[in-house]
Amino acid sequence: MTKKNHVKREILRFIFLFIGSIIAAVGLEIFLVPNNIIDGGIIGISIIASYLTGLPLGAFIIVLNLPFLIFGYKQIGKTFVLSSLFAILSLSFWLSVLHPIPGLTNDVLLATVFGGIILGIGVGLIIRNSGSLDGTEMVAIVFSKTAAFSVGEIVMFFNLFILSSAGLIFGWDRAMYSLLAYFIAFKVIDITIEGLNEEKAAMIVSDNPYEIADAILARLGRGVTFLDGKGGFSKDEKVVIYSVITRLEIAKLKSIVAEKDENAFLTISDVFDVMGGKQKKKSIH
Repeated sequence: MTKKNHVKREILRFIFLFIGSIIAAVGLEIFLVPNNIIDGGIIGISIIASYLTGLPLGAFIIVLNLPFLIFGYKQIGKTFVLSSLFAILSLSFWLSVLHPIPGLTNDVLLATVFGGIILGIGVGLIIRNSGSLDGTEMVAIVFSKTAAFSVGEIVMFFNLFILSSAGLIFGWDRAMYSLLAYFIAFKVIDITIEGLNEEKAAMIVSDNPYEIADAILARLGRGVTFLDGKGGFSKDEKVVIYSVITRLEIAKLKSIVAEKDENAFLTISDVFDVMGGKQKKKSIH
């Protein structure tokens, strides 16, 4: 990659970080915060602290994240931390801009659902572009390397404590709505990062690999790669077909494999991102 292309890519990445922070701020200030619904992590702690003290939410998000950013800079790397700092500062700015605007709805369920969706899209964009709004995730990444718990388990422990605190302060109904908003945001983050058009990786072990490969090329318009394999039981040399398809093409692929070799072994797994070497699908008539 040339220096010029690298600069363009970095500028585009920071633009998406900025857009993600705007979207996340809308989810918080227009839907969740006015209805006393919190998110997990540092944002959740900041919402509680802002409610109890009357001080700006954005200020707490910056101050509470700073120790984690310093910790992450030493342990994870400057690119991720600087991207996160930019996203956090942008979020804090837009929270202050949007704060005077009244909430869009007083219906708590609507605020929970739409706030969770919008927040999830914003956070997902930020994570997809190598940033984060939650310093606890940085600590979880580091601790997971030596502890017996995964990153997700450590973050969940933090969030259960935070959401339980919301029950004591805002009432247990708001704590349950907060848990629902957190779950919605969590799922939308996955969708934003992975995309709606999930691609699938197909691996096929067959005695007729070349016939199947030709059919995939002709009828699906998808490229294939041949891998060398060996049967674990028979010790026979095998040719393994690897191809990336969309979920809408799974049924057709199964039909092709069954037609060419009913004894073929087929596995299909999720592919969340494809980079490099991707051919455009040919038009099949």
